[in-house]
Amino acid sequence: MTYQNPNLAFNEAKAEAFAERFVGTLNEAALAIMTSLGHRAGLFDALGANPGLNSQVLSQKAAVNERYLREWLGVMVTAGVVDYDPRARSYTLPPEHAAFLTRSASPDNMAVTTQFISIAASIENELLERFRSGEGLCYHHFDRFHEVMAEDSAQLVVANLVSAILPVVPGLIQRLEDGIDVADFGCGRGLAMMALASVYPNSRFHGFDLCEDAFAQTAAEARTKGLENLHFEARDLSAAIELGRFDLVTAFDAVHDQADPKAFLRLVRQSMRPGGVFLMQDIGGSRDLEKNIANPFAPLLYTISSMHCTPVSIGQGGPGLGAMWGVETAEEYLAETGFASVETHRLPHDPINAYFIARI
Repeated sequence: MTYQNPNLAFNEAKAEAFAERFVGTLNEAALAIMTSLGHRAGLFDALGANPGLNSQVLSQKAAVNERYLREWLGVMVTAGVVDYDPRARSYTLPPEHAAFLTRSASPDNMAVTTQFISIAASIENELLERFRSGEGLCYHHFDRFHEVMAEDSAQLVVANLVSAILPVVPGLIQRLEDGIDVADFGCGRGLAMMALASVYPNSRFHGFDLCEDAFAQTAAEARTKGLENLHFEARDLSAAIELGRFDLVTAFDAVHDQADPKAFLRLVRQSMRPGGVFLMQDIGGSRDLEKNIANPFAPLLYTISSMHCTPVSIGQGGPGLGAMWGVETAEEYLAETGFASVETHRLPHDPINAYFIARI
């Protein structure tokens, strides 16, 4: 080793171990990008459904170019993700790996989440400029972030709403079956509201988001399905506006990157009927760095916070809370904006997020 700092003792073994670890980091980073590509191209799904195929047949099954496929398979084989039989020149995705990499594996499909790594890499130049200037970013800087967020949310939140999330609130499912008014603040693509509108036809569902483009596709699909109990509207949720009164308000991963999170929460409170419930899902980390060291998802969450949540908030003139604003801050904000009771829940299907039940 050539690097030496005269002010610090140098541990050769520690240096070697760190260098070895970073070889692994480079390989794992490469694997993450190729996993994202493989997910988008449907390669894991094709491998999972067709074990023991050579690259020619597999390329036909997946409708991709065989030459590019072989290079991708080289990554997957040398990374230990895909098994290779050199005699038959065939490839197999073990079922134990398919359980975390195919669309049929949802909500455990981690290939979905690897897409955030590619998105982060795509805005490196813009983020470097912001590191120097302190300015923020806007939603238009991100080509696929909301698309990926919607896919990630679909398997963590939407697919588990009825079975795992709504039951946290006693009696809520019965109320939805009987018929209540529901609003999702910061609805994004609006998949949660469309799912609930389909299951609970007696209730009325409203999705609000700053950008109409976010929910336009879902709104069109809802009209095609004849979901007359579902409506979407573009609104600035940090402003003092009148949205109506609701029995249930939800916000899924929508609060921490708002321009004014407390104004957002005050709007939620003033939009609730007596006896209403606010269901908020947000990152379940701590605001204290030392408490996040043992969190296996912490580096990923801080990366997403650095490249999207913090700069987007700053770009709107917000406080830049970041994704790791912490359950402590979330609970304090809910109390400060007038909620009389707050319960924080952790659910077995979701190791990343916390679920807050707040009442006025």
